[in-house]
Amino acid sequence: MRNIGVSFAMLLAAVGVHAQAQPGRASNPNPFAGNPQAIAEGRELYNRTCTVCHGYDGTPGEQGPALAASGRRYLRTSDQEIFDAVRNGIPGTVMPGTGLAEADAWKVAAYIRSLRGTAIDAPAQGDVGHGEQIFWGKGACGDCHMLRGRGGVLGPDLSNLAGRRKVYSIRDALTKTEHRVATDGGRHELSLTPLNTYQAVHVVTRDGKALSGVLMNEDNFSLQIMGSDNELHMFARDELGQVVYEPKSLMPTDYDKRLTAEEFQDLLAFLSRQAVSKPK
Repeated sequence: MRNIGVSFAMLLAAVGVHAQAQPGRASNPNPFAGNPQAIAEGRELYNRTCTVCHGYDGTPGEQGPALAASGRRYLRTSDQEIFDAVRNGIPGTVMPGTGLAEADAWKVAAYIRSLRGTAIDAPAQGDVGHGEQIFWGKGACGDCHMLRGRGGVLGPDLSNLAGRRKVYSIRDALTKTEHRVATDGGRHELSLTPLNTYQAVHVVTRDGKALSGVLMNEDNFSLQIMGSDNELHMFARDELGQVVYEPKSLMPTDYDKRLTAEEFQDLLAFLSRQAVSKPK
């Protein structure tokens, strides 16, 4: 099994001979595509078998690159091509077959796909219908966020959330004040800072009225705020006694405490399926 890590390294190397392997091979879809349980099993198979050369969870290892390195382009991109490389190796290279059973090889291929993709490619398990009820009800997500034309405007539109974020990034956004967003290189991470377009602000007028919301626009003479009431408020500078630019987002990060474990998982299942279909 000592060459299995090398085989995955060769899988990801972008050289022309790889694209020519098994010419004319029919491209079959992965039977485990989008199956969260199978993808999790594929992850376990990878971490148990391939980390001799590669890093844990798809990061670079001592001898092998990341399974989905940021900015990398791959010649083997279809389900069939990835499966063939995983199970059978690549002729003319040092990459041999892994010896995995057919079903296991498909699961590893599904895991590799999930690393390159976003939440919609490997959504969280749970009751999606119940998660939608939590979104609009107990979770009050729709008070601030728009979803397919419905909801608030205080926060970002979530209609394509699962097309931009990975599942654990969505989970972290719901539970961690200082969370991180992964690139497409496995667990290579970058800190997520509040977006300038959603700068939280708190103002107090000279007559004592207070308002919190998101800064929409400002200049030397005026300030425009989208308030927590989802209404646009405009102030002249001389009307304000205090303006505080908050360092933290208005987004709550305690959903794992305000919801039960089942409710939280169902909300995650719902959010991880919110993606806009690409035009055909």
